[in-house]
Amino acid sequence: MASIAATPFSLKDFVKSFALFELLFGGMRLTGGYTFKRKVTVQYPEEKTPLSPRFRGLHALRRYDNGEERCIACKLCEAVCPAVAITIESDVRDDGQRRTTRYDIDLTKCIFCGFCEESCPVDSIVETQILEYHGEKRGDLYFTKDMLLAVGDRYEQEIAAAKAADAKYR
Repeated sequence: MASIAATPFSLKDFVKSFALFELLFGGMRLTGGYTFKRKVTVQYPEEKTPLSPRFRGLHALRRYDNGEERCIACKLCEAVCPAVAITIESDVRDDGQRRTTRYDIDLTKCIFCGFCEESCPVDSIVETQILEYHGEKRGDLYFTKDMLLAVGDRYEQEIAAAKAADAKYR
């Protein structure tokens, strides 16, 4: 049976530790080295950092050019969502087409994976480049169908441009 050999006591190591040698000659040297280098701090509200073209932000529901909502209530996005953040209820209209009566996304649950966008056969649900939104209460981040359609209507130009730019990679 092998025994674990104890490291011998070293007075030199004890003195170095007690005198904070590592702090002075290790940490302070590193800090001092960065003192005169160019700073990389970004003053956030005034300065924006560049976003990736594939950044996934706030969700939006899109409409066709004639104003009709795109969602056909296939519920693929609800089924594929790993966080179970999407709730859809549907009904059949008088003309025989199925449309959503309820489309809710709980952004406190959402992990912004993009599976909902990838699974949608009609490009109805998209994740925009919008990252500056907030909620003061938990309920503020619970987006309903009307709220999602409003986001889609407001940012349709940017959404369409981002989709067109990304089309060659799909």
